[in-house]
Amino acid sequence: MEGKKLYKSNTDKKLAGVCGGIAQYFNVDSTLIRIGWAVLVCVFGTGILAYILCAIIMPEESKEN
Repeated sequence: MEGKKLYKSNTDKKLAGVCGGIAQYFNVDSTLIRIGWAVLVCVFGTGILAYILCAIIMPEESKEN
């Protein structure tokens, strides 16, 4: 049995698809993830670095998914 895997989204993306991929993984609206990420950037300032790291580390979603 294959479990869920975290991928960058090819269809729901604004920059690199990180927020869209996280939203698909947790089955929530991607707008909520984007708002949460924006809050992290504004409040803590670490959200930008985390987004860049996720964009580099997370694999692309395959075409057949």
